[in-house]
Amino acid sequence: MALDLRIVVGGEAGQGAQTIGFILAKAFARLGCHVFADQDYESRIRGGHNFFRIRVRDSHVSAVSEVIDILVALNRESLSLHCPRLGENGVAIADMNTDPELVRQYGILTVPLSDLAAEKAGNKLMANSVAIGSVMGMLGFNSEILSGVIKDHFQSSAIVENNIKAARAGYDYARQRYDRSSSYDLSSIMRIERMLLNGNESVALGAMAAGCKFLAAYPMTPSTPIIEFMAANAADFATVVIQPEDEIAAIHMAIGAAYSGVRAMTVTSGGGFSLMVEALGLSGMTETPVVIVEGQRAGPAIGLPTRTEQGDLLFAVNASHGEFPRAVFAPSCAEDGFWLTIKAFNMAEKYQIPVIVMTDHHLASSYFTAEKFDLSGVYIDRGLPLSEDEMGKLSEYKRHRITPSGISPRALPMQSHALVVTDSDEHSEAGHIIEDAETRTRMVAKRMKKLEGLRRDMAPPHVFGPKTADISLVGWGSSFGALHEAMGLLRQQGLNINLVHFTEVWPLPAQETTDLLGGDRKIYVAENNATGQFARLLNSETGLKISGTVLKYDGRPFTSQYIIDRLKGMLP
Repeated sequence: MALDLRIVVGGEAGQGAQTIGFILAKAFARLGCHVFADQDYESRIRGGHNFFRIRVRDSHVSAVSEVIDILVALNRESLSLHCPRLGENGVAIADMNTDPELVRQYGILTVPLSDLAAEKAGNKLMANSVAIGSVMGMLGFNSEILSGVIKDHFQSSAIVENNIKAARAGYDYARQRYDRSSSYDLSSIMRIERMLLNGNESVALGAMAAGCKFLAAYPMTPSTPIIEFMAANAADFATVVIQPEDEIAAIHMAIGAAYSGVRAMTVTSGGGFSLMVEALGLSGMTETPVVIVEGQRAGPAIGLPTRTEQGDLLFAVNASHGEFPRAVFAPSCAEDGFWLTIKAFNMAEKYQIPVIVMTDHHLASSYFTAEKFDLSGVYIDRGLPLSEDEMGKLSEYKRHRITPSGISPRALPMQSHALVVTDSDEHSEAGHIIEDAETRTRMVAKRMKKLEGLRRDMAPPHVFGPKTADISLVGWGSSFGALHEAMGLLRQQGLNINLVHFTEVWPLPAQETTDLLGGDRKIYVAENNATGQFARLLNSETGLKISGTVLKYDGRPFTSQYIIDRLKGMLP
């Protein structure tokens, strides 16, 4: 039987649900399992319900499930909220002092978490390690692997030893009283070394692999960990990381750095991106390459700052006054986050445009197992830079020279005796301010000409399932995992359906998309917003008729069952 284990750790903020969940996810990954894990937490510092979901399989996984096999409940609220979703053979683990009525109602496995921690480790605060051990004991997990993960997580030797003792106590207790190792055979898992990383980490790694040397950003959930990750590794990669006074300063600093010739980036969320919009136009007018990571969260205003949504797509595509080309990418998983960030830097410099990488809270904070990135596949494209020799032969340099492609050969300030001039006003080819209608028309046409090449460089959507399916499920960005699983389950039920999924969203590869989705098939678009933004974009760019939309805008990500339930209600 295929392995599909679903674990939830729930508790009040500050009780350690995230720590327990991460250590469990890391342990399963080290065993060789495929792991997907996501976090749900409230924006308050203390109080409020938090939970961490882990899904463990012997094949690829990138979506959560609504069914729970093992629940670790750190408080009563976790039991009442999550026990109703326990599967047929599901079990909840709770402390020994849990309400006896709840124990009878849900068949809870009570473990003296605090008492075992005090007895074996001398500290009740290590009850979380007892809980970790209890889960692993139930499953007959390799205890040496568990000890190794705990050693990696806790740095102090004294803390390490005591936490291992606490985990071992929970392991033995659960092993003796509730052995479920026969239900989830972990012995056959291949010990394949994989990374466990979240979307933010993959984007940061992609930026560093692409040669990003300057990051200016103001902290804003869910993108803040990118700043922290790059700052922690700045010395090793010769990267400058700066936190200025606000998002307006951040993007202007990134544009300034890019103008001088370094690869530069800023990261933010929807509210911060709103402040950056005027400077986005500065990048477009001066043709200065810059990469912007926009981590979507539920809005408007503060909205749900620690929840997810795909509500900023049309904003990103159309942001800023006036017209100028830009590219918009939306990674579907951690691996996509790495490679698309590299491509974002290449496209920004090749076309001398801003490129927006759209993540969201779900992708940014979720953990994926992934094979080690093959760095031999990293390719750096710096566009049309002029060499010192080429600059030396020029009597005059025109920063915005009109070319058939719309891309002007790029020189850097102080590269030679020739001046590099540009302006945020409309300007001539030489970069000087103009007012006449003829030059204005020529310069707008020059910049928009880049769209022709840009469209050719945009990858078409990925197709999963038969290309000739009667029904196409369409999505973009982080919804991929749930959509792919839903498509597979519906095919098992006899539905002739495929999945067409977009990660390179704008400019939309219209012809390739029409070829894939044209004809008499039914098209259903699923996205985490209230207005079907991608469905509208798809229709406006291709003329394709959208048969229906599956929308979710409660701040929580899709599950495959949610998609199936809504889709079946629309099918003829």
